[in-house]
Amino acid sequence: MYDLVATAPRRPGPGETLIGSQFATFVGGKGFNQAVAAARAGATTAVIGRLGEDLFAAEFREFLGAEGIGATDVSSDPEHGTGVGLPVLDETGQNSIIVIPRANLAVTVADVEAARARIESATVLLLQLELPMDATVRAARIARAAGVRVVLNPAPAATVPADLADAVDVLVPNEPELRQLTGARADELVLDVARRAAAGRSYALIVTLGPDGALVLEPGRGEVHVPGLRVDVLDTIGAGDAFCGSLGARLAAGDPITEAVAFANAAAAVSVTRRGGAASAPRRAEVLDLAGTPART
Repeated sequence: MYDLVATAPRRPGPGETLIGSQFATFVGGKGFNQAVAAARAGATTAVIGRLGEDLFAAEFREFLGAEGIGATDVSSDPEHGTGVGLPVLDETGQNSIIVIPRANLAVTVADVEAARARIESATVLLLQLELPMDATVRAARIARAAGVRVVLNPAPAATVPADLADAVDVLVPNEPELRQLTGARADELVLDVARRAAAGRSYALIVTLGPDGALVLEPGRGEVHVPGLRVDVLDTIGAGDAFCGSLGARLAAGDPITEAVAFANAAAAVSVTRRGGAASAPRRAEVLDLAGTPART
């Protein structure tokens, strides 16, 4: 998703034209951002997806090459343009985004089958919901059958069908996504909602809480709150993706979930001190400098 970012004092109301202060463009999209974050966190990374045949696509491919991310399974789509996102960033650093998926929605089950060998050879498959659900489900089922750990970030928030949920090993929503997934009331405590979401499930549930860190609920191991790190926020675009990509990288390296979450918290904290989605993802050394703790190689 190619991001065209407008910065303004606040979000415009209905029918309102608002004068902004800045404009910038960034390569982005959840899957792409997460792949970059995983690679920068030290994981050997490849991405599966579609781009249009346009100038945006050329910039993505150049970025993938520079980051050493495998792009063999990124196809070119002559009928649909590269996906675009239209974030509006306010003066507090919070953002609202309109996305137009375009080529992303043309990813098919056949595309996933063509990448079967890539999925089966992985340690972790990291998924989000910007692609068609049938393709996402097929990727998860292929991974699960091959013993590959499946991590799902259910964003943009949508109903997760049973055949996908049953193939997931780690589910990573933020608080609004968790509430939408469960139909929770606004006044329900997030821990109570998380407990309900995790009840009877075989997957670990990680609920990201922004500067407050994350809740971790593992089957048979109880609940842990992993504290966040306080930093000066410039731009929250891509923070959740930095978390998920870094989490996937550390799980692939063999870290226990709570250690991987602590690393991911620090990665997200570094990312919000910078502008952009993929561009804001930190490298492993930067995360360790902020976290102040070693991680496994």
